Amino acid sequence: MGKIIKDTIHANGIDIGIYTQDFENEFISLTDIARYKSDDPTAVIQNWMRNRDVIEFLGLWERLHNPDFKPLEFEGFKKQAGANAFTMSPKKWIEATDAIGIVSKAGRY
Repeated sequence: MGKIIKDTIHANGIDIGIYTQDFENEFISLTDIARYKSDDPTAVIQNWMRNRDVIEFLGLWERLHNPDFKPLEFEGFKKQAGANAFTMSPKKWIEATDAIGIVSKAGRY
């Protein structure tokens, strides 16, 4: 693996990190975007991931780009999404579905 390169874009007065290793596949920091909404970005991301439309989008993206994606686990999440008791986090999504479109890294925040 090559070195991770970080760049920053500035939007609406906040700095949003963009990460890449190969300058073809870039990742945008959801944590930085969520920090615009709240001082607790983890809660913002988890609340966003509870939404049925978000789960459907993530599932569609994975089906198009990830041959190892687990569609049965995705279908279970899709049925539960939007319910009051439904919870979702990036780590839970990745572990259950073998997702590659979201990367969860422990960090400073």
